[in-house]
Order: sequence, then structure tokens, then C-alpha cells
Amino acid sequence: MGFLSAWLSRFASRPFLHGAARTSASASPAITALAPRCDAKERLLSWTRSLIPLAVAAASAGALAFDLRPHPSFCDPALDHRIGGKESTELVVQGSRKELPKELIEELRSFLQGNMTLDYDERFYHGKPQNSFHTAVNVPDIVVYPRSHDDVQKIVTSCNKYKVPIVPYGGATSIEGHTLAPYAGVCIDMSLMKKVKSLHVEDMDVVVEPGIGWIELNEYLKPYGLFFPLDPGPGATIGGMCATRCSGSLAVRYGTMRDNVINLQVVLGNGDVIKTGSRARKSAAGYDLARLLIGSEGTLGVITEVTLRLQKLPQHSVVAMCNFCMIKDAADVAIATMLSGIQVSRVELLDEVQVKAINVANGKNLPEVPTLMFEFIGTEAYAREQTLLVQKIVSEHNGSDFIFVETADDKKELWKIRKEALWACFAMAPDFEAMITDVCVPLSRLAECISKSKQELDASPLLCTVIAHAGDGNFHTIILFDPNQKEQRQEAERLNHFMVHTALSMEGTCTGEHGVGTGKMKYLEEELGIGALTTMKRIKAALDPNNIMNPGKLIPPHVCI
Repeated sequence: MGFLSAWLSRFASRPFLHGAARTSASASPAITALAPRCDAKERLLSWTRSLIPLAVAAASAGALAFDLRPHPSFCDPALDHRIGGKESTELVVQGSRKELPKELIEELRSFLQGNMTLDYDERFYHGKPQNSFHTAVNVPDIVVYPRSHDDVQKIVTSCNKYKVPIVPYGGATSIEGHTLAPYAGVCIDMSLMKKVKSLHVEDMDVVVEPGIGWIELNEYLKPYGLFFPLDPGPGATIGGMCATRCSGSLAVRYGTMRDNVINLQVVLGNGDVIKTGSRARKSAAGYDLARLLIGSEGTLGVITEVTLRLQKLPQHSVVAMCNFCMIKDAADVAIATMLSGIQVSRVELLDEVQVKAINVANGKNLPEVPTLMFEFIGTEAYAREQTLLVQKIVSEHNGSDFIFVETADDKKELWKIRKEALWACFAMAPDFEAMITDVCVPLSRLAECISKSKQELDASPLLCTVIAHAGDGNFHTIILFDPNQKEQRQEAERLNHFMVHTALSMEGTCTGEHGVGTGKMKYLEEELGIGALTTMKRIKAALDPNNIMNPGKLIPPHVCI
């Protein structure tokens, strides 16, 4: 609404944030944004750009709460700036909501037929993350299930026509509120788009639809002796993995999602379709649009096709495990291993609390001490040689109980320990929620960062575990808290803040692989600077001028252009 909206918002009442997540779809509480601070030049420019919105605002002060039109001269007008802004503490997200036009519903039904639903339970399910403590007051107004690229293009074009927000929805395994619907609108569930469109064995690439899961894809590829090397949580889909720029335990050898995507097909906010490249393994042709869209979290477009780089299945692999008295020694071994040039494919660290959770959940009797897990791949002779070299490094850093296994069943059993770590934690506290940190620091600072964080975690009354992709400096803490106890929630948030700020002070990042969503926005200005965020906002405004693509995510609401 331009300058007047900002001025009026300074006198508005506090936003309504105490409603339950199951608020009726018909409820439309008015939300007035808290005014951000812009300098005098910005205010003057916004005034000159806002003559028409001034007249609209004068006619209807209530329009502020429901207006989803672009505000290129100002900040996000509808999302409470305490949510996602600097020093944000709120976990319940609410933006403005407007009634879904009946014309849009009929337009969607004309080509989707039965592949859409207005059922409240289904909408609530899609609006409540399955693995996250983040919640939103609003839920989607409608959930649609496209079967093809053409369906997605028609959906986006229709939503843009009526200026209705869109939330792309993949495997719903993200944990930072990526699939929340703070503005309600249309949830695009991609689960019916899971075809393998073409496989090029000699080129070692595959073209897939975004709804296929990485586990299902690897089952398809196995007979051809190929695999896709990224392995985030079970249930993650290729589209969502692109959107969040995920990685996993194999990233230390194969890189992250940005290193393994060759080409994307994307529907932009106005319904236009782009392909970001060809199938060539390398290209210097123009801007690298694929890397721009990977990690954009659905805020720039909807991915409808992905061309992925594949790898040969390893000829042989060895999985090793060893124990330490001090977590710093374990981290030091991970650093020393990487510096030695040994080509490990996985280096995973578990602290003693996490090992205890695994024992409780699975009836095991593992030593409850800091533990490192490795995987080595190659020929049988090479994998064993690398194993013995790491065993020597472990012995030089106070490690013990070094074991390694080579049979398929034994290796699967050991990696199951790591893959089910989160669920093991919930077995210790089944009624609690988990706040999961995702910091990443330069490898040389990993031991220091983990040690400093561990001291704070051990002093806390909350149950906290540490899990690290130690080979690339990325580690997670699982902080369990009772969502009904305000003090516990605040303590979990304090620990989260502490670890993020510790990582940032070491030239690290607030998120190594989980993405930003709504949960990490508040740290981006400290990490990237306002200049980078303003540039992001300008890109967003250029590609999605009506701000319909997953609004309220990734870019902090206080950022002005």
C-alpha cells in the first residue's frame, strides 16, 4: 500500500497470533504489519511510487490486511515483522488471508477434475509440517494434485490471474516451515508427478518429474548399475531436494544438490516456462539459472522436471565405527581424515546422548560415548587400504574400539543407526517436539564449534543430542522440548540462537542443508548482509511480481527495496 500503509501500520494494534492452527478456513482475522525502518530517501521514493495505492488506502483502510499485490517500494506488508525478522521469537506464522475466488475454484476444476480437494482435514494436513515445530494460523484453502507439467502451468497461470498465493508441496520432510501456508491459498501437491521420463545410461544422467523420491529413484536405477548420490531423510522428493538445496551424508564425496543437477524445467510466477540448460555436463552459456532456482524454496517458481547427474554404484564398500572419550577428539579425527586426502564417502559423528537414544529405541548395547562412522568405497583393495589408514589416524587421536564391516546386511544395520537418529530421540521423549539446528562452519573450526556448543547443551535441562556430517563441517543438534511448557520452548530457542551465532562468529552459516523457510530468516542479515538480501528481494520482485510464489519464506519481511 506504499508509504501511507507503512505510516498507518505504526499505529495499528498488535497482530493476532494466539489462534490455534486449526482456525476455520472462513476466519479472516485482520493483520496489520509492523512498520520497518527505511531511510529518508527510501521513504521519498516510496511516496512517489505510491500515489495510486494512497487513493486505494484512503478508500479502504481494511485493504491492508488482505492485499497480496506487490509492494516493490516497501517491505512485506502482510507478515508480522516479529516473525522471521531480526531477533524474531515467534514460532506461529500468520500472514493476511483473502477469500478464495469461486471463479478460481471452477477454473481449476475444469482441467483438474477430481485431482483437487477442499476437505478441511486434507488442507490441515498439508498446512501442518510433519517434522517441524513451526506452525501457521492459516492452512491452504485448496489442495491440488497436478499430473503433468501442463497442469502445473495452468494452475500457476490461474493463481497469478487472481493473485492467489501458491505453496509447492513435495515429501513434506523439511523442518523449517517451508510448506506452511501463512497466506492460505493453493497448495500444489506434486505427489502424482513421479515418472522417470528418460534414462541415459551412457551419459549417466536421468530426467525425472519432481514428485519421485530419491529412494524410489535409486531402486529404479539399481539394475543399471547407477545411483543418485544424495541421501537426505527418508521420504524426501527430488523437487523438494532441489528447492531446499539439500545434501546428506554423501555430500562429503559427491557434493550437494547444486552439484548434481544438470537442468531444471520451471514454471515461473506468471505461468511462463523456462529450461535452465541442456543435458551437457558443463556449459558457459549465460546466467546460471539452475543454481539460482536450486535453494529458492518455491519462491521463484514451481519445478516440473529435473535432469540429474548419476554415479556408478561402488564396486565395494567398507563401513567402520570407532569410539572416543571426548567429542573434540572425534571431530579432530574427522578433520585429520579430510586433510590426509583419504577419499571417504561418509564421515558421521554421534555424541553420547544420541548413542544412548539409539540404545533405548532399538534395544542395542552400544558404548554410550562420542562415536564416528565412516564409509569407504572403491575396489575391495582400495577400500580396505583407506580403512586401515583411518584406523591409524583414530589411534593417534585417543580413539578406541575401531571395527569395520563389509557384508551388505552388516553395513545396512550400522547405517540404520544413523538414519533413524531423529526417531530414536523421540523414543526417549515421545510427547516432545524437536528443534533441530543445522549450522555449518569451515572444517578447521568444526571441533571448536562442536565443543563450545556441547558445553552449552550439557548445561541445559533439556534433552539434547549432536549429530554431524563431520566431513564437511555441518552438524545438527536435536533439542527436545515440551511444546506446552513455555520455559522449555524458550530454552530450546536460546540454545538454537547460541549455536547459530557461534557458527556465524566462525564464518559459518545458519543452515548447511535444511534451508531457510520461516525458521532461519531472522539470521540471514547477520550472515549475508542487507545488500545481498535486497538483491534477493529484487530478483523475487522481477520473477514473481504478484508475490504469489510461497510468500513469507526465505527473504526476511523487514528487507526493503
